[in-house]
Amino acid sequence: MRIATYNIEWFDALFDDDGRLLDNGGWSGRRDVTRAEQIAALGHVFRTMDADAVMVIEAPDTNRRRNTIAALQTFAEAFDLRTSHARMGFPNATQQEIALLFDPAMIAARHAPAEAEDAPRFDLSFGIDLDIDATRDEVEFSKPPFEVALRWRNRVDLRLIGAHLKSKAPHGARSRDEMMRFSIANRRKQLAQAIWLRRRIEGHLAQGDPVIVLGDLNDGPGLDEFEALFGRSSLEIVMGHGAEALFDPHAHQALSQRVGAQPATARFMIAPDNRYLQALLDYILISPDLRDRARGWRIWHPFDDPVCWRDPVLREALLMASDHFPVTLDLDLDGDAGCDPQDDPPDVTPRDPDGGDALA
Repeated sequence: MRIATYNIEWFDALFDDDGRLLDNGGWSGRRDVTRAEQIAALGHVFRTMDADAVMVIEAPDTNRRRNTIAALQTFAEAFDLRTSHARMGFPNATQQEIALLFDPAMIAARHAPAEAEDAPRFDLSFGIDLDIDATRDEVEFSKPPFEVALRWRNRVDLRLIGAHLKSKAPHGARSRDEMMRFSIANRRKQLAQAIWLRRRIEGHLAQGDPVIVLGDLNDGPGLDEFEALFGRSSLEIVMGHGAEALFDPHAHQALSQRVGAQPATARFMIAPDNRYLQALLDYILISPDLRDRARGWRIWHPFDDPVCWRDPVLREALLMASDHFPVTLDLDLDGDAGCDPQDDPPDVTPRDPDGGDALA
């Protein structure tokens, strides 16, 4: 099974309210890229990746007028992708949903939100003392993680959690002191979200569930000065430690080697400096029981991956499609993975774009 995570910048801007692709020469949300160019680039990347399941970060919006599932399935149909079915979790108000595109011939999937006393459902609030003042603060996700019950070939069950943790940017700050206060407050919230997510992971591990956490954590070792202030990055909290630690080789490399060349999954233009900044933000973290099944992680970086670099069409498509690059993981699940399927497989019927529970 090939699984991927892909943060697609301004994916929502490529669709109208009926979920149809705006395949025209108008500007997309990306700088100096038309909608037609971004759509064609994304189609090429998805077809070349050929993943069985793609966790789409910043998927098209869901609201009273728009529908994430309809838009994603329209996109898949336009490029004849075998990942023709889509699922999503709790919608949010940011126009950046988290959703899964998957191949229904290989995979069954459903939204399966969990809840525990120390880790509420992700669309609720999480009580924690953020600033050590003996007062309970309530933390919410602006983008609730998407919990998926996934079955591979009707015999192997996995738990997927798609995540997009809150950005630490100090939006609205009007002075340096205010920027510092906002940044520290946002950092505390992000770490609280990481603790909340880690508790959910530990709950699944305690039940013996194989777990994959994938998405954009907006964080990594050494990414900013606030890591020194708080001691750990949210990535390290989500990964955990010891026998129950999750693993991603790129995260492991970055944590083990703070100085020197680092892997990167995103490339942003820093306008004031007229240069690009690269960062490791996107991960596929797996539980220990899947380590022996892992056959390789890959960052589809147009410059760092030699196969992508040697293919000029793919290289340009990756640069045109998004400011993040896909990350894939190949898992060998054809043998006995040590997890028996449940009596009832997850539902794979896509949700009705008009708002019903299922298509007839």
